[in-house]
Amino acid sequence: MQISPYFGELAALGTALCWTFGSQFFEAAGTRIGSLPVNLLRLAAAFVFFALLSQVIRGTPVPLNFSLHAWLWLGLSGIIGFAFGDMFLFRAFVEIGPRISMLIMTLSAPLSAVFGLSFLHEQYFPIQWAGMFVTLAGVSWVILERPGNATKNRKVRVLTSSGVLAAFLGAVGQAGGYVLSKYGMQDKGQFLDPFAATQIRVIAGILGFLVILSFRKGWKDIYRALQYKTALGYLTAGAFLGPFLGVSLSLLALHYVTAGIAATITSLVPIFIIPSVIFIGKEHVSHRAVMGAAIAVAGVILLTLTN
Repeated sequence: MQISPYFGELAALGTALCWTFGSQFFEAAGTRIGSLPVNLLRLAAAFVFFALLSQVIRGTPVPLNFSLHAWLWLGLSGIIGFAFGDMFLFRAFVEIGPRISMLIMTLSAPLSAVFGLSFLHEQYFPIQWAGMFVTLAGVSWVILERPGNATKNRKVRVLTSSGVLAAFLGAVGQAGGYVLSKYGMQDKGQFLDPFAATQIRVIAGILGFLVILSFRKGWKDIYRALQYKTALGYLTAGAFLGPFLGVSLSLLALHYVTAGIAATITSLVPIFIIPSVIFIGKEHVSHRAVMGAAIAVAGVILLTLTN
């Protein structure tokens, strides 16, 4: 079967769509049971999805045939991306909402490019850098807009310094985890299965959150969270779209495009999320936000024309 020359971009685009809807499920769960329980429980749910898939494909629930190189770097990626990055990102979801949080998360694109340039020795052409900056300019124009006034039928998100900082640290964690994932998947001249690679990251992320929970003495929060069936439903749906399908597609994209380009395309989440927050979340979205979306899409076109 012939693979499309834009297969990597399509995989990254699929990631963006999964994260668009998954982030809203996680916000709904986080407002009910808190961000830390959501983080651990959604990784546990994702592990079940991965284990079932691995059992069907390989006859074993865990990819034990992966090398020490893969386990080491993918595990480190999971700790940085899931345990560190997502701990802050999910806090931002609860505090400033998924739309603004994912806008700030677009900073993971240039961060991934810088990390990929220095750590993986990736090369970027001037027009590709231009595409990244055009995309970022579009989303930055949106985030720097002054909030309007709430109406009877529309709510306005209020930015807080702690929420913005949390989202930024989430971007740092995602970028670092993304680049380390690509390095960990490149083993003995082969590119490892992205679903199995993501499962290793999830296992490491779970271990990381177990340490965090023990340190913060948050086990009572986990017990209380398990009593909320509605929140668990949102969490399970988000786990399927987020760490199971979305993250796996993002690692698949890394096989075909550079880390910076893949991260830039996945940064379109805040653009895709606009219709949803308007019609479902009843959130106010200005004309400036729509124009920012158009600019961001133009940047992605620059990327795909040269790759």
